[in-house]
Amino acid sequence: MLIKLTGGTVYDPTNGIDGQKQDIYIQDGRIVAAAPADLPIDREYDLNGKVVMSGAIDLHTHIGGGKGNISRTLLPEDHRMDPVARTAITRSGNGHAMPSTYVTGYRYAEMGYTAAFEPAVLPVNARQAHMEMADIPILDKGGYVMLGSDDFLLRMLTAKKDQNAINDYVAWTLQAAKGIGIKVVNAGGINAFKFNQRKLDLDEKNSHYDVTPRQILQTLSRAVKELGLTHPLHVHGCNLGVPGNIETTLNTIQGIEGLPLHLTHIQFHSYGKEGDYKFSSGAAQIAEAINRNKNITADVGQVLFGQTVTASGDSMRQHYNHRFASPNKWVCMDIECDAGCGIVPFKYRDQNFVNALQWAIGLEIFLLVEDPWRIFLTTDHPNGAPFMSYPHLIRLLMDKSFRNDMLATIHPDAQKMTTLASIDREYSFREIAILTRAGAARIIGLKDRGALSPGNWADITVYTENADRQAMFSKPDYVFKDGELVVKDGEVVHVKWGTTHVVRPDFDKSIEQDLQKYFDRFLTMKLGNFKISDDEITEDGRGSITVHPLKERA
Repeated sequence: MLIKLTGGTVYDPTNGIDGQKQDIYIQDGRIVAAAPADLPIDREYDLNGKVVMSGAIDLHTHIGGGKGNISRTLLPEDHRMDPVARTAITRSGNGHAMPSTYVTGYRYAEMGYTAAFEPAVLPVNARQAHMEMADIPILDKGGYVMLGSDDFLLRMLTAKKDQNAINDYVAWTLQAAKGIGIKVVNAGGINAFKFNQRKLDLDEKNSHYDVTPRQILQTLSRAVKELGLTHPLHVHGCNLGVPGNIETTLNTIQGIEGLPLHLTHIQFHSYGKEGDYKFSSGAAQIAEAINRNKNITADVGQVLFGQTVTASGDSMRQHYNHRFASPNKWVCMDIECDAGCGIVPFKYRDQNFVNALQWAIGLEIFLLVEDPWRIFLTTDHPNGAPFMSYPHLIRLLMDKSFRNDMLATIHPDAQKMTTLASIDREYSFREIAILTRAGAARIIGLKDRGALSPGNWADITVYTENADRQAMFSKPDYVFKDGELVVKDGEVVHVKWGTTHVVRPDFDKSIEQDLQKYFDRFLTMKLGNFKISDDEITEDGRGSITVHPLKERA
């Protein structure tokens, strides 16, 4: 099958293409440099006047794992929203803040997304997370495996095990749980909460293990680097949402000692304590620190107004936040010896001072970080807002006039506490393509996605240019997944299954001797059941596994 996309205006930052008219050829699911001379064109699409980018990639979105099902159960009134009827092409489903699996795939594809990564795969629950993600159509998937509050690691640190032993445990966990990266949520804090600590700062010791979050982050960041993972340690920092947490964030950046670090939903970690409300923006200082420290990357976790649900492994912070639940119901729970889970419904209001300033802080960070390759477009779905709001966020970044119109409607005191109105920057198509495609592929390590290079899989999105960027990015003309047309005029026309992206670093097999003893004594799951086999993910024909190469070991 040979397809030609003719005359589109292409934005492909990886290859330095910035608004050039260019033909694209697709053969057998991949992009080719030119049409083979001996083959006829089977299908041609006239893309003159259209904007062409690779398929979008969401590097941080909560789409798999027990927290999603708990959210759906806790909020039946929300889950009944946005129903999708069964058709000859689509399965039925529904959901707004936490859509059902099928609707998740449909809604992402209808915006031009072709891959999404779950940032909090709890190893003990990884099988359920992968089964749920396998039920999401069209998209490629992958997960970052959660470590940092797990009892086994904290015991290793307390016993002062060497770095090589830690590396073996991290590599074993990645292989067992089928991950592509490592995530830390409130390092040591989820565990400390179980011992009745209600806060844990960067250099505060876990009362049971005598280990600090800084030690955990440094050790795991070294493991990630030394194992050769492309994606840096993915960090949900200490003191999420706490006024004054900017100091913790800045100390985390300095304290990692130059090691690669990705700070996730950075907006929630960028708060000062100035002003009458004792709550202020630290966005300028955070952006300056990111600009200065080239080892640091971040996604924003933008807050947008409306109803959502906050779902996190950070049970320490979610327990604190339950007083703000709207509607007033919540769940916090322990999960084995690995971590915890907190679900708190929340409605962000533009006339609430704190919510309004959170909205402004996220936008300030987007606009003040200079390098678009080191900042990424997320709402921490669903914590800041559901992912369906991405086109609205893109318009806020690309259209200063629209942004300032929105700014004029929020809480008046929040308007006075932000510099947003004075920032002239408007994102270009190239920068949007970096934030949502090229940059995400590079930092995750997707060698054949996120760009329109010959040999890459043909994940391609085509838009009609529109001055209303929200309308433009809400409804692409065409979306191709692996060379197959899956969306036309903003609606799903074909369903296929993506691949699951993983890495497989080597480890010393003797680590399993210690793990076997630990599992037998402390866990309800057997070691053999903890490990997921490839055929569990692929056995129903829904996709495949793609193993990505590692960097040369440091």
